[in-house]
Amino acid sequence: MDEKTLIAKRVALELRDGELVNLGIGLPTLVARYLPDDVEVFLQSENGLIGIQALPEAGLEDDDLTDAGGGPVGAVPGAAAFDSAMSFGLVRGGHLDVTVLGGLQVDQEGKLANWMVPGKMVPGMGGAMDLVSGAKRVIVAMQHTAKGQPKILKRCTLPVTSVRRVSLIVTDLAVIEPTANGLVLRETAPGVTVEQVIAATEAELIVPLDVRTMPILAATSPASRHCRTYCQRESANG
Repeated sequence: MDEKTLIAKRVALELRDGELVNLGIGLPTLVARYLPDDVEVFLQSENGLIGIQALPEAGLEDDDLTDAGGGPVGAVPGAAAFDSAMSFGLVRGGHLDVTVLGGLQVDQEGKLANWMVPGKMVPGMGGAMDLVSGAKRVIVAMQHTAKGQPKILKRCTLPVTSVRRVSLIVTDLAVIEPTANGLVLRETAPGVTVEQVIAATEAELIVPLDVRTMPILAATSPASRHCRTYCQRESANG
């Protein structure tokens, strides 16, 4: 299992039945492939769609159906499309249960930096600032290091996305929960020791006695079975 798949599978276990979930561009979009069989969520993209699903195979792309990053997605029967004003009304109004976002850095206070690198061209901040500030729960899905350097730091060196503390950090090495007291190490990835996580992390970690091994889904069904929308459910009820 590659690192991105490991992260996506672990994040999928955080989602609960009936939640409205936003998946950010990049790694977070993989989460749609690995939802548990008993979980039915409503996947939202801030460019104006509820009811997205991962494409089951190549060749089914439609130029009119993309995620916020322009990547091809599918739409389940009953999916709802709307304009950006409505989409960001959902985000800013606190109606999103969860957002899953990639990260460049997270600091010891749980602040996320993920929208720009000074001196590099970026298309824009997108919805990251709104999502971190507006979603009820913010999960950061990212690799633990970049080119051998820690991404979980004492203090972010890149511009932070929001002053709000994120809810959870899931990496290829660990699951870490930012709290008012600091970053708590909750889980280590299979085959990874607590010492290895500490060595790969610049920020100080609070290590409880009961750090467990990260649970990973052994198998999943196609994403289309899990991403049904409210409209689809209502149609089934007549």
